[in-house]
This record gives sequence, structure tokens and C-alpha cells, in this order.
Amino acid sequence: MPFDHNDHYHRLLLRQIPPGCRTALDVGCGTGRFARLLAGRGIGVHGIDASAEMIGAARAASAGLPPQYRPDFRHMDATRTELPPGRYDFVSCLAALHHMPFGTVAALRDALAPGGVLAVLGCYREASPADRAWSLAAVPVNAAARIAVAAREAARPRGGRDPGPPSAGAPVRRPEATLEEIRREAAALLPGATLRRLLFWRYLLVFRKPGADG
Repeated sequence: MPFDHNDHYHRLLLRQIPPGCRTALDVGCGTGRFARLLAGRGIGVHGIDASAEMIGAARAASAGLPPQYRPDFRHMDATRTELPPGRYDFVSCLAALHHMPFGTVAALRDALAPGGVLAVLGCYREASPADRAWSLAAVPVNAAARIAVAAREAARPRGGRDPGPPSAGAPVRRPEATLEEIRREAAALLPGATLRRLLFWRYLLVFRKPGADG
């Protein structure tokens, strides 16, 4: 199994889950790996993706799970579907926002219950010297991580290897917005949100919706 940049940040994203979280929405869920992690914590999870192929793969990979730990995967486009307002305690979006207009975060924001958290693991277009410096720093770390993952998989007994979800080709699109553009748009649409640059060509955007008491 190759080193996956999105999977690498799963633990970081899980740390953003608010206490007492009962419901979650994973937008652009792909084959459902992160949605299954959420469901494994006893959270009721809806996973949505605009790709029917991805949803088919997510359902197939989850078929053997107990019903209480099985996400509800739906073929839906977040840019064309009206999400239920105030429904979810946690909304995640992993490496999918650059496939949509950035303004889609307003709908994700509105789908949060009071006190809920929106966590976006996003991709950005390199444009500044700082971007290029971070990219160069990531290259040797990325190579070392790939070697470590390959060695770990090779050392596992064949019967104990996780074959992963059924093969499905996720849509690929280069990000168009720079990190500074994302920062400006987030400030307007998600007041109080934090944006953090991550090593492997990603950023973490976290927004916490004010609670019912303000």
C-alpha cells in the first residue's frame, strides 16, 4: 500500500472532532476510509461523493462491517444538493474542496449544529517562495515515508496484509487557488477559522460554529 498524503493526516483530523460528537458528514468521501474511522468511534456518518464509482467502492469496502459501524454512503454532489441545516456535529472534507467552488464551505458551515466543527484538509497552488520552500522540504520526507511504508508492507505475512478497498480511480484535478487566496476567502466565509500549512502539500482549515449560547 503506497504512502497516502491524505491518510497520513487522519489522526490530525480526528483530533478536531468536538466532544460528544454524534453525527458527521464526510464530503468527497472517496472510498470511505476516513468515514469508516469516524463510524468506528460510534458516530453516525454520512459519506457523500459526486462520483458514483467512488460511492460503489466505499460501500463495497464497508459491506463486512457491523451495521452500527457502517457509514451511510450516498451519491451526492455537495455543490448541487441542499444539505440539512444544523444537522452535523462534525463535517470533514479531505482533498476534495479544490474540485468545488470554495464558496461551498458556506453550505458546509450551515450544515453544522451549534458548537460543531468543520475540518478541511485541502490542496493549494504553489505560488510564493514560501510555498516552494515547503515543497522542497517535503520531497525527502515524502521519499523516506514511501520507503518505510513499502518496507512495512513487505514485512507483513501475506495473509495479514490489508488489500484495501476495491480499486477505483478518484478524479484528479490540480488546485487553482493559492494558500493566500484560500486564507482571504476563509476569513470572509468562516470568521474565526484557523488555517495551517501542512508539510505534504496540504493545509488544514478548521472552523468551529458558535454554540447555542453564542
